[in-house]
Amino acid sequence: MTYQTLLYEKAGGIATVTINRPESLNALNSQVYTELYEVFGEVEKDDEVRVIILTGSGEKAFVAGSDITEMAPKSSQEIVSFVEIARQASDRIYYLSKPVIAAINGYALGGGCELTMCCDLRIASEKARFGQPEVNVGVIPGAGGTQRLSRLIGMTRAKELIYTGDMIDAATALSYGLVNKVVPVEDLQKEARAMAEKLLTKSGAILALAKAAVTGGASMSLPDALNYEAQCFALCFATEDQKEGMKAFVEKRKAEFKNK
Repeated sequence: MTYQTLLYEKAGGIATVTINRPESLNALNSQVYTELYEVFGEVEKDDEVRVIILTGSGEKAFVAGSDITEMAPKSSQEIVSFVEIARQASDRIYYLSKPVIAAINGYALGGGCELTMCCDLRIASEKARFGQPEVNVGVIPGAGGTQRLSRLIGMTRAKELIYTGDMIDAATALSYGLVNKVVPVEDLQKEARAMAEKLLTKSGAILALAKAAVTGGASMSLPDALNYEAQCFALCFATEDQKEGMKAFVEKRKAEFKNK
């Protein structure tokens, strides 16, 4: 796969997708969103890929925001198409059946912060900075920020970040529950890969059901979500890996999952 705004590599079951526009601090334009939609569609179908790491190129930014030079001249009607492209890419990442880890190396602002929230796990470097500063340029978050942020950190803190446009540092993001872990800059990629390798020891089929239950249930009422969880739980018993996992437990040995 060859892309103009992304770098892609895979090895040992792990795919790494790098947003590669360092001259603009990896700002998200229509092409980036389109290519993200395409690459995550490919990894969904690629049986060799079981975990994905999403990161940004350079030392300054994961993604510093959406590309304002592209958006600024658009009319209200024209921006709808841009938002639709962003939504399609975001939803594809969010609902992907495989775990996605964000390795956040620097600024994750606006669309960049929204993009991290589409990932399952978020590991930030100590230099990472987060925020939804859209209010400072006369708009609101339009790629999921007003919805996913409140679901992750609570409505009160989400409103504060969205209303003020303020940035928070990685330590604050950790205390808010926006990221899973903060590590030194030089350890970021190693830590992200270590997390990915840990997930490789699990059953891909079972992780897919776990993700479906958590992600799908988040938009349901509690009774409906509990019913959905029960359905996903029951589906585990239709897999070879459930049989192997429980057999290994009884036999006091390590399970050898086949992702089936």
